[in-house]
Amino acid sequence: MRRIATALIALACVVTPPRANAQTSHAALGPVVQRLAAQYLANRAKPEHISGISVSVSFPGDPQNLNAVAGRTSLGPGSAAVTPASLFDIGSITKSFTSAALLQLEAEGKLSIDQTVGDWLPQYPAWRGVTIRRLLNMTSGILGYDNTVAMGASMAKYGNHRRFSDAVLVGYVDPTYPGAPAPTTGWNYSNTNYILAGMIVERVTGNTYAAEIARRFLGAKYGLESTYYSPNVYSQSILAQMTSGYFWNTDPGNEPLKPFLGVDVKAMDMSWAAAAGGIVSRPQDVTHWARALYKGELLAAKQRAELETIVSDKTGKPLAATSARNPTGFGLGVGQLTKPNLGTFWYYQGETLGYRMVYFYSPKKDIAIAVGVNSQPPGAANKIGDLLEQLYRAVTK
Repeated sequence: MRRIATALIALACVVTPPRANAQTSHAALGPVVQRLAAQYLANRAKPEHISGISVSVSFPGDPQNLNAVAGRTSLGPGSAAVTPASLFDIGSITKSFTSAALLQLEAEGKLSIDQTVGDWLPQYPAWRGVTIRRLLNMTSGILGYDNTVAMGASMAKYGNHRRFSDAVLVGYVDPTYPGAPAPTTGWNYSNTNYILAGMIVERVTGNTYAAEIARRFLGAKYGLESTYYSPNVYSQSILAQMTSGYFWNTDPGNEPLKPFLGVDVKAMDMSWAAAAGGIVSRPQDVTHWARALYKGELLAAKQRAELETIVSDKTGKPLAATSARNPTGFGLGVGQLTKPNLGTFWYYQGETLGYRMVYFYSPKKDIAIAVGVNSQPPGAANKIGDLLEQLYRAVTK
């Protein structure tokens, strides 16, 4: 759930037959998308410790996604094949759901994103002047709870089964407690920001975060029929649809998480991620969500402009847009990227201890692509962005 980015294998390809009025050329791209997915798994299975991959591409004017899958739902023999219905943690893509809920509340006249933590959560006086906007664009100065020694030690001690409350997560970095970390400056990726944002959703509405996310977004309206949120452990019916997920990240700083190395974290209590990263979904739904965020009726014009107002993810200073000189920027739970010869995209990589889900959305081409894989490897081993670029080039030739 951290930062945005940076043997024989059983293969399967599912390409939904196009309707009579659909762009039939999209179906012809099925073998190309399948080949790229299969190649990625064959080349990256060992270095990234993944057993399966799922890809989905959404084209403008075509109600049918192009889906390709490869591999198995878990490492080792005897597991089932990955299908387009297989679920993955989407990690920090959850943040855009939290942002969208607050932006909808603003459009309803129930809050302003220029109100402060002090206005809605007065129990945190140290942050009383921090605006909701600064929580969402990561310029609050509040450190991420998952970067603390105490949080890592707790996870190492209790493993998959530790149940965290929002108050406990925030407490790891609350300056009113002894030993709290110093505030940050400029732009700093912080999951604490989004735990506080989820708490504000609950305070404003009087409902649980889970209830508000389900009421506002999940289901058929936005094409999120296989997207779910649990504040802690997912039900057996949801777990049965998920791939296994594996933690293999040995980068410096992850030493407290050594007990998780190689462990299947599918059934992990997700209270540690909550409004910052607790949703599970499939790539097809993620493409629908991206299209709704940036183009559909999900947000009013003012709120979509706020969502897409970006700051530098190096300095925290406002950016009109990304460019070759400043290629990455951060909005309200969304990222913008400019790449030579490809153009400007909205994107996000969501990561939990055992999963990665990444999407690209091109406003110019109106194409959304999402990829899910079932591991968190060391940062240098993560090449999923390269695959997204290959997929985009292949489907826009």
